[in-house]
Amino acid sequence: MPLGLCAIQFWTRASFKGTSTLKRHINPTRVSIEQKESLRWPENMRQASGLAADPARCIHIGDREGDIYELFVTAHELGTHFLVRSSVDRRADDGTRTIIAAMDEVPGQGEHRIAVRDDKGKSSRAHLTIKYQRLHVLPPLAKQKRYPALELTVICADERGTPENRPPIHWRLITDLPITCVGEAVEKIGWYALRWKIELFHKILKSGCRAEEAVGAELKCPTVAN
Repeated sequence: MPLGLCAIQFWTRASFKGTSTLKRHINPTRVSIEQKESLRWPENMRQASGLAADPARCIHIGDREGDIYELFVTAHELGTHFLVRSSVDRRADDGTRTIIAAMDEVPGQGEHRIAVRDDKGKSSRAHLTIKYQRLHVLPPLAKQKRYPALELTVICADERGTPENRPPIHWRLITDLPITCVGEAVEKIGWYALRWKIELFHKILKSGCRAEEAVGAELKCPTVAN
């Protein structure tokens, strides 16, 4: 049940042409966060944390688009927490191996079953192997002088077998929260699964309530100050 909005941004790109080509020629880790569209992630975290009486009670959940090192550092600075699905194979420990290499050495620590649906709405059960590990995660090489290394927990959930009509689940979640047992890892996986409710909420806000159209119309109207 959404209790309200503490931070939200409506935006669109000024230009869509050539953005995919640009990504192939520019290393995004060398571009400052102030020059990226992803700046909205740490900005929203700051706004939301500023409204919370106790930021430590907040857990900011995001998909792979939120796998931003600056977001992790912002959470550390604000004393709040995050849980994000990882998309970047970051350097870990002393920098001689990556997160994926480190997690490949961790044996399965437990199992869990969840209900999932394919694109046609057909429900099935997924049998997951769970493992977790606390790692020393390093900032991108180009930004190592600007940002500190962080102690983060990586949770892996890998589906056993090959399901029909959908790709198998291979989630790699990253959080600043400590994990001491399989039950706590499963709890965090459940939290991440709630992100789909956030997607549904935004679909209702944008498609049902036409919030973006309303904001666009408001921006076109002149403002008169008395």
